[in-house]
Amino acid sequence: MARTVWDSSVGKKTVMAVSGLIMLLYLVVHMIGNLKIFFGAGEFNHYAHWLRTVGEPFMHYEWTLWIIRVVLVAAVVAHAISAYQLSRRDIRARPGKYVHKKPRASYATRTMRWGGIILGLFIVWHILDLTTGTVHSGGFQEGHPYQNVVDTFSTWYGNVIYIVAMLALGLHVRHGFWSAAQTLGVGSRTRDRALKAVANVLALLLTAGFIAVPVGVMTGVVS
Repeated sequence: MARTVWDSSVGKKTVMAVSGLIMLLYLVVHMIGNLKIFFGAGEFNHYAHWLRTVGEPFMHYEWTLWIIRVVLVAAVVAHAISAYQLSRRDIRARPGKYVHKKPRASYATRTMRWGGIILGLFIVWHILDLTTGTVHSGGFQEGHPYQNVVDTFSTWYGNVIYIVAMLALGLHVRHGFWSAAQTLGVGSRTRDRALKAVANVLALLLTAGFIAVPVGVMTGVVS
């Protein structure tokens, strides 16, 4: 049954919707945590340490954090594979151009695929920058996330990469949230306006909340 569901377009869209909502929930929590940087190094570093001790003593050190990471990786992989396979299926179903021109889609809809690629590449860069320190500028300091964030956003390319990715994220969330609601059967004619309003608000808050950090570093509010 699982294979039958996965092989169907509806099944793939459902996987995309559920995995997307899991990632959206994480993004909201992650953004709120990021904003703690405006309360100083002590507050931000303490929050980063707390993430590794969640669930103690029942959970061992970092176990909860690793469970979250595994769930997120699974969600990202499932989302990406579903999106790619649906895209290929759509291309195979329509190998030629339309005889009549289709109505112009929204900018977010037309950039969903490229936005997904940008976000996928950003996730890799973000992990190598602030988690492993592999591509970090200024000397990565284990256990000092506040200083690591300041180092990253003290470079022009760190700001450009992050801000471009967050703008792509806003467009992706704006269209993806509404699309997920339709896939899961929540959408309807009477709810469409409300769902689109929620999608717009979520996209705006997430984009502004994440971009506030590099802007804070660039303006000296965070230093």
